Amino acid sequence: MRAEIKGTDLKGEIAAIASKSMAHRYMICAALADTQSFVECHSTSEDIEATIACLTALGAHFEKKNNGYMITPIDRTVMQESMSLPCKESGSTFRFLLPVAATFGKDIEFLQEGRLPLRPLSPLYEEMTSHGASMSPQGENPFKCEGKLTAGTYRLAGNVTSQFISGLLFALPMLEGDSRIELTSKLESKLYVDMTLQVIRLFGIRLDVEDNVYVIPGNQKYRSPKEGIVEGDWSNAAFWLCAGAIGKNPITMTGLDEDSLQGDKAIIRILKEFGADIKSENGKLTVSTGVLKGIDIDAADIPDLVPIMAAVAAVAEGKTTIYNAERLRLKESDRLKTVSETLNILGADVSETDDGLVINGKQELVGGTVNASGDHRIAMMAAIAALRCKNEVIIENAEAVNKSYPAFFEDYNRLSGKVEYK
Repeated sequence: MRAEIKGTDLKGEIAAIASKSMAHRYMICAALADTQSFVECHSTSEDIEATIACLTALGAHFEKKNNGYMITPIDRTVMQESMSLPCKESGSTFRFLLPVAATFGKDIEFLQEGRLPLRPLSPLYEEMTSHGASMSPQGENPFKCEGKLTAGTYRLAGNVTSQFISGLLFALPMLEGDSRIELTSKLESKLYVDMTLQVIRLFGIRLDVEDNVYVIPGNQKYRSPKEGIVEGDWSNAAFWLCAGAIGKNPITMTGLDEDSLQGDKAIIRILKEFGADIKSENGKLTVSTGVLKGIDIDAADIPDLVPIMAAVAAVAEGKTTIYNAERLRLKESDRLKTVSETLNILGADVSETDDGLVINGKQELVGGTVNASGDHRIAMMAAIAALRCKNEVIIENAEAVNKSYPAFFEDYNRLSGKVEYK
């Protein structure tokens, strides 16, 4: 898809879409539960659909309703001996479900797309193989998992990806015997793990957290709370909030929980540091521009915000340094490289470092033709950066937004944008 953005000046009010991160967690827990659950989820995406497809392949049933899904859990007594799980390019789907699948003692293969086979599995791979699982060599596609995971002590570095820890937190309570997850380094993206803990506890799972150790009793069963609500997504909302910060008009968002455990709600703090004006009242959050100045940003806990923060920095006075973001090189694209290349094509001054970006702000960007490089956040970043471009912005392969936000360009036009896409 090619998106052509001309003379954009966004304004108005928009509701946040459902949190992709929370949807994954609710759907996995509901599929593992003792009885049906209704999960209220007002939007979907390719990643959410990948998790639904994989859980369906394992034997769960999803009935789509107007505002969510009625989920019938997996019946272990009638599971097939071998199954194929279509993960598409969803890292969360693959990394969450790999340990879960290994609890069934079946032959299961994971079908992957895009750059997903290139994304690392160590040290989760080694810990699972030392606890009963037999798996394909890393990077192989399809990726096969056989054997049955056993309880015990799992040691992981906390600075690789929180998804490994979440995957084990889903799986270990169901094993015979007690388990521990011991982190050998500081946990980054801690709030993503906290989100997992919040949801599994809602489904009746008990565990204790002591510093960098998770103590998990075995022989537990997920128990349905009957209903769950997927809250609004701060990660995708950040694009509209940043549009308010760099555009001419305020943007108001609804459906965001300011007490959420989602780490990406940090976008509010960061926009204030840049100099944007933010007001919160009656459940609505409004962002307006201000005198924007460059800042230093530690991205260790908020890597998904880097593209849109870079777009803000590109038009903020002075220098912005983003660091502790080296994990972005292993996303849907090498995201440090594609952020830098895309913004520079549009007229920004961005350079890469080993673990981040250095951005020297300009009053105005030029515009041009960019490629989303198969990365949803690059496509959305370029569309928001168009607010400060004097010429049109053309985004090739803009369908990348379907991974997390299929209605992004529709909502762009709903906010009085001028984008044609086909």
